[in-house]
Amino acid sequence: MAIKIRKEDALGYHSQGSPGKIEVVPTKPLSSQLDLALAYSPGVAEPCLEIAAQKENVYKYTAKGNLVAVISNGTAVLGLGDIGPEAGKPVMEGKGVLFKKFAGIDVFDIEIDEKDPKKLIQIIKSLEPTFGGVNLEDIKAPECFEIEQSLKKEMKIPVMHDDQHGTAIISGAALLNALEIVDKKIEDIKLVVLGAGAAAISCTRFYISLGVKKENLVMVDKEGVITADREDLDDIRREFAYPGNDLHHLSDAMKGADVFLGLSAGNIVSPEQIKLMAENPIVFALANPNPEIAYELATSTREDLIMATGRSDYPNQVNNVLGFPYIFRGALDVRATGINEEMKLATAHAIAKLAKDPVPDIVNKAYGDDQLGFGRKYLIPKPLDPRLITTIAPAVAKAAMESGVAQNPITDWEAYELELQERIGIDQRLMSRVISRAKKNPKRIVFAEADNRKILKAAQLIIDEKIGEPILLGHRETIMKLIADNSLELDNVQIIDPFEDPERLERYGKILYDKRKRKGLTPFEGQKLMRDRNYFGAMMVELGEADALISGLTKDYPKTILPALHVIGVKKDVDRVAGMYIMNSDKGPFFFADTTVNVNPTVDQMVEIIGLTAEAVRFFDMEPRVAVLSYSNFGSAKGNTPTKTALATAKAKAKFPDLVIEGEMQGNVALSEEIQQENYPFSALAGKKANTLIFPNLSSGNIAYKLVAGIGNAEAIGPILLGMNKPVHILQLGSSIREIVNMVAIAVVDAQSHEKV
Repeated sequence: MAIKIRKEDALGYHSQGSPGKIEVVPTKPLSSQLDLALAYSPGVAEPCLEIAAQKENVYKYTAKGNLVAVISNGTAVLGLGDIGPEAGKPVMEGKGVLFKKFAGIDVFDIEIDEKDPKKLIQIIKSLEPTFGGVNLEDIKAPECFEIEQSLKKEMKIPVMHDDQHGTAIISGAALLNALEIVDKKIEDIKLVVLGAGAAAISCTRFYISLGVKKENLVMVDKEGVITADREDLDDIRREFAYPGNDLHHLSDAMKGADVFLGLSAGNIVSPEQIKLMAENPIVFALANPNPEIAYELATSTREDLIMATGRSDYPNQVNNVLGFPYIFRGALDVRATGINEEMKLATAHAIAKLAKDPVPDIVNKAYGDDQLGFGRKYLIPKPLDPRLITTIAPAVAKAAMESGVAQNPITDWEAYELELQERIGIDQRLMSRVISRAKKNPKRIVFAEADNRKILKAAQLIIDEKIGEPILLGHRETIMKLIADNSLELDNVQIIDPFEDPERLERYGKILYDKRKRKGLTPFEGQKLMRDRNYFGAMMVELGEADALISGLTKDYPKTILPALHVIGVKKDVDRVAGMYIMNSDKGPFFFADTTVNVNPTVDQMVEIIGLTAEAVRFFDMEPRVAVLSYSNFGSAKGNTPTKTALATAKAKAKFPDLVIEGEMQGNVALSEEIQQENYPFSALAGKKANTLIFPNLSSGNIAYKLVAGIGNAEAIGPILLGMNKPVHILQLGSSIREIVNMVAIAVVDAQSHEKV
């Protein structure tokens, strides 16, 4: 099932805070009068004169080389049709977000109120001085063909209509691999195309470029098979007209077909028509959100069938995000004068080849599938595969160079790969991977504060996104009223009111008493404590009646963590828990510890915190590079803190010999390879900056993460509780709904890991 989107949630997402999804952020300092004078008058005159003298200097002194225009006139917006340029703007902003997230490309979205193709061509052409590339979007057929073709001829920058070519390239890669699996040659196959819009026409043309013979294809539109004797054809559809008069309907065309490509409408192909196809048929049913034939229906009809759809909840998703960000990335980086057929073919072959390479653990974990590997259910890579940018962008760049359209050839390919990784902060997709892992094996999450609107809204998202199974703990009537007041669909969610279940309260109280009787707890106090939902929820996890506990939204951290420590306790060989925050920044994720638990840890306690934190970083599929922080660099200043952190570093190095760790050092030094290489070349972090920061006490850690979150433009994920015997995670007081959902995803993956132990 696809994720259910509620109108209220979608409108709130786009309207809350700053309306829309994008903003312009300066890339240079603007903190002094000198900065302002350099940025504008009079200093800006110097680069202006350099560009006037040599136009190509615009790439040296401005952002043009990394700036793409996403342009639409709103005539074919998603499945909504001609809704106008203003109504299409949210889609164009969304496309810009994808460019930035997956390829580090900046975007200005431009919505133009013009339907006349010739006028639109002139408007877009006039924008060439501003942009390094143009992505045409949601422009209806057949005008889109004329517009793109004219702009590619008249402009000297990359231009691509993604609605046409994105689906063609990605599905083309899937086709190459599917044919290899069924041992059929592309020049021999019979192809049936259902649909005659921009995507269908472009896919057909691209498949011909890949090797499909034109005489072996049949195109079908809503009127039936497109034949040469039809009088309703435009020039574009006539290009693919079937010359005979023996085929009239889709069923006629499907007889003996090797490949079916659908880019039309949902649920219009029958099982009987699938049965008419040749042995080992390939079915690409790409209509969204519903394929031409449902995946389950098609695969149950033919066991020998290979199928792809446009949906993420089935194998072989044909998703344009596998292509366009990286195509433009490669084209921009060699300053290509266009995106030609060679570059598109190179993309398809690069994607097809990547699918045959061993799938990294990081991808297997993200999708919760250890069996991912080239085959019938894995024709093309997954969208969260971090290798896509370093595979496709170089392939596009090389094709541009070889075909003579590159103005700035790349010579050092190893350096280019590193540059690509740094452009996007290749680890920024951390939470995307965690959420994907959670979805593959959802767990029962008990919320101790379910009588809270934010918790209930988060529970709704958790169900909608299939991250976990919420258990709502609290006063039943209050919870049900909040559900009704907020129009939530939580009818089937388990609600537990402890006061309605005296037998369970008594049983839990006795168990707590047995655990704590030698800590001074009396039977009466055990019963009384179980009325506290944090104790009750922790006991559910301890007894296996829930898989993880989430709490802390409305209570102080110590009051929330203490019940879990009393009921569940710490892992074997762990003396104390610690708290860690993930600070997700534009430079990648950084891990801060201890930020929430230990006020002033001893040397040995710091060593334990280092071990727990390193283990947690690896849990997120990253290799920890640890800096133990102080106000001193390697003994440059004296005091209790430098002495403690230096001793902790030495002991941690001895205890964890495989861990990259250094200290004591100041925070700016820990984050600068250059400073360390110049001044402290002996440092274990001189080759690469730290990603894991260990603070000497709670004050410094807590202050640091809050400052970075408040003024450093970083998202704080946490606090993540380290060292517990079973999954317990404490929310930050006043967490947002998205922060709650992120924490639940972490808790689910944590529970998955505990299940394997």
